[in-house]
Amino acid sequence: MVLAAVLLLLATPLMLVIAIGIRLSDPGPVFYLADRAGVRGVVFRMYKLRTMRIASGPGSRIAETRDPRAFAFGAFLRRMKLDELPQLMNIIRGEMAFVGPRPEDPWFVDRYYTRTDRETLEAPPGLTSPGTLYYFTRAEQFPDNTGTEASYISGPLKRKLALDRAYVRGASAAYDLRLAIQTIWVLGCVAVGRRHFSEYRFDALGSGKARQTT
Repeated sequence: MVLAAVLLLLATPLMLVIAIGIRLSDPGPVFYLADRAGVRGVVFRMYKLRTMRIASGPGSRIAETRDPRAFAFGAFLRRMKLDELPQLMNIIRGEMAFVGPRPEDPWFVDRYYTRTDRETLEAPPGLTSPGTLYYFTRAEQFPDNTGTEASYISGPLKRKLALDRAYVRGASAAYDLRLAIQTIWVLGCVAVGRRHFSEYRFDALGSGKARQTT
């Protein structure tokens, strides 16, 4: 919580610049509040910077690879994960951690989580995890990521949950540190233009290595 407070203070000037960019790009609020399932399924409000246009009605809960709802600056924020900076406030509030299972929409948790899947709710959700890295580097890059709930449920959701279950079972300070370093590496690759990570998978057993698959 102390580290999150320090980082939030350091990130405040950047978030002010981003806030101006959002207001110039699309009318509406700067922040977006998303309901997410936390520890033991308790719902909390997760803070994000808004990256999509204000919808006139209900839309898909899943964003596709090139979601037309995202305005240009918002798409950049999503690609660089800068829209997640306000989640430092969730860490300060004790609702999230730096490393932990990817927080999920309660709608999916209630309908599609098995008893085994609910093991991921025994740890605080985090900014990064094996499931988060998988979803960012592979699922979001797949051409068949159409943004439909059916494609998400039948594909990325189960793989993401399997990776995060393995994380919960083998979590340690050393494993958390490796995942944090991996995340920084991935974001650095994206910053210099890399877009495709589909030839790699992130190890679910805590080795902290990206291994090439056949």
